Amino acid sequence: MAGKGISLRELDPRDRYKLLCGVVVPRPIALVTTLDANGAINAAPFSFFNVFSESPALIVLGLQHKPDHSPKDTTRNIHRDGEFVVHMVDEALSVAMNDCAVDFPSGDSEVTATGLATLASVDVKVPRLAAAPFALECRRQIVLTFSPDRELLVGEVLRVHARDGLVDEANMYVDLDAYRPVGRMFGNLYTTQRDTFSLTRESHAQWLARRGTKELKDA
Repeated sequence: MAGKGISLRELDPRDRYKLLCGVVVPRPIALVTTLDANGAINAAPFSFFNVFSESPALIVLGLQHKPDHSPKDTTRNIHRDGEFVVHMVDEALSVAMNDCAVDFPSGDSEVTATGLATLASVDVKVPRLAAAPFALECRRQIVLTFSPDRELLVGEVLRVHARDGLVDEANMYVDLDAYRPVGRMFGNLYTTQRDTFSLTRESHAQWLARRGTKELKDA
């Protein structure tokens, strides 16, 4: 590997997946609810996910198709209705999130099967999960197709719901100790976010001053 690196074009897709998922860690998890054509609530977790912009408020979601290239339930529902809710996953929700990844038959509601309670959303018709620490009501902005198996969804966040005690609305500060989010590693591995440390971003002048002070001490 030294010097030349690993050419992803020379790897089969499964090995690319394993490598990228092992390198880009931890990743946030989106537990996404949508409505199927019959009104059943679908729920599926995604770790190819992140926030993309604050103005406008956008998130991105990587959508994977089935082996026969047909869209999975979440993708099909978003294509049809353009609405979905992204739920962040904390430690308490992690087991139910993993249960929602079970390959239930199309049309079966993961929400019903797992016994997850729901609440009405405000700006979209898709219900949200009562147990989630945060729920982001979203509307599809654009979907980009890159292959028969992969699409990139950009969604606008219309409204954020937070569990009581998680957000100080005076300054929009999130209490991380109360939140306890879970991140995706690779394979069956997940991680908690309890061990944190702080790094202060400096101005260029502050950085120069600190560097000059260090050089004087080392001289």
